[in-house]
Amino acid sequence: MRELVADLDKRAAIEPDAVAVVDATGPHTVRSLLARADALAAAIEAVTGPRPTLLVQADNTWRTVVAALAVGRLAGTLGLISRHSTRDEFAAAVEDIAPDAVACSPERFDAWAVGEHRGDVLDGWRLAGHRAADPGRWAGGVVIGLTSGSTGRAKGVVQSEESLRYAGRQTVEAVGLAPGDAVGALVPVSSAAAVCFGLYLPLMLGGTVVLADRWDPAAAVALLAEHEVRWTMCVPTMALQMASAAPEEGLLHGMTAMTVGGGPMDSGALGRAERRLGTRVLRVFGMSECLGHTTSRPADADEVRLATDGVPFPGTDLRAVDEHGSPLPVGEVGRAQVRGPSLFAGYARAGAVVAPELTPDGFFPTGDLLVTHPDGTVSIRGREKDIIIRGGRNLDVTEIETAVARHPHVDQVCVVPVPDELLGERVAVLVVTDRSDIGLPEIQEHLTALGLMKAKWPEFVFRVDALPQNRVGKLSRVDAARMARELRDAVAAPTA
Repeated sequence: MRELVADLDKRAAIEPDAVAVVDATGPHTVRSLLARADALAAAIEAVTGPRPTLLVQADNTWRTVVAALAVGRLAGTLGLISRHSTRDEFAAAVEDIAPDAVACSPERFDAWAVGEHRGDVLDGWRLAGHRAADPGRWAGGVVIGLTSGSTGRAKGVVQSEESLRYAGRQTVEAVGLAPGDAVGALVPVSSAAAVCFGLYLPLMLGGTVVLADRWDPAAAVALLAEHEVRWTMCVPTMALQMASAAPEEGLLHGMTAMTVGGGPMDSGALGRAERRLGTRVLRVFGMSECLGHTTSRPADADEVRLATDGVPFPGTDLRAVDEHGSPLPVGEVGRAQVRGPSLFAGYARAGAVVAPELTPDGFFPTGDLLVTHPDGTVSIRGREKDIIIRGGRNLDVTEIETAVARHPHVDQVCVVPVPDELLGERVAVLVVTDRSDIGLPEIQEHLTALGLMKAKWPEFVFRVDALPQNRVGKLSRVDAARMARELRDAVAAPTA
């Protein structure tokens, strides 16, 4: 984070009282943030020595910004953990990252059993730590963000500052942001991607970071409008919820664009959301391991912005390969592989960085299914393992979701398996809709009109108020499957 600190130092020399952060406690100037960062850096260094690894409770507040700047002052590495993490999850993060210091609220300090209290920092938070045994152990990595854990144990992704700056600059250019523009941080900044686009990018841009620490769709719309935010990145569910919660149409007309990624997306639902909000929605494809590596642009046609995931950043290569690793031609769906300047250094394991497993020519397998179109745009077709096996037949979850989502009254959809003694798994659909009477017959009639073969039709349709989300706002398929099982069991249960 040394370059980010240098950016703020330069800004402080010109406009020390400019507002760099707005959070629930109010505005924070460049001068005040740097002063707090210097104080935190001094407290950490007194415990750890130079170039420490700090694991911080990464809330969407000024504290996370100050922690990033303090670590930059010390040429150290910043580890991020959500305040919602359990004691076991904290222990797993400590096992992987082996931090030299931990900073968190008193409540989390006790709940996580952090260790010896070495002093108070950040206006009442607690610091624990010890002398740094190996200050240069992260191979140039400056941020370690935990993945969402949606496919297993959360992994610590180690990213360099060069990666953060590359991804930030490419996004600024693609969206058309100008120096000083305000950027909204709605997604929890406890992942490498959220820190890159919600914290690093706006500070590098010389703008204001507008932080939302609690997810409330209506409040988020009001916050973005009040502070004239020009751009934000969020998951599709959040964008759709904001559109539904907006009290009137066009409140975000001053926003250049809203970028969405990290979950199932339907062009019709996104189109309705952007019309309601008054901005442009840009679909992207990216991951913590290779930050934001495709994007569309505000000037792109609707069919590009809303129905594809854009084009790769300049210098980033993305391809689809078959099961043998051979590249596939345009138009064929295959396994996604990526390489480029924002590729991560590796995973944090036992206090050291473990290099990723790459192909011989340097590509990282993402675990997604991808198709490249003749115009150079790409589309993600789901995860390689997003299948339901019904009676020995593999059913593509994304294909079914895409078909159901085209119903004009379906706002959000999630297809999940429910267990079945005879067939192994059956197909259930959770839908968020403005109609109370949508059920299985209407959905099947809709799929008939689309020409989806009957073998792929769902056998259960459940209307829900909202789809379950994990801590970073992504769709939680584990919780969705549990919800569907409970709803199916309730329907099947005999009545007294």
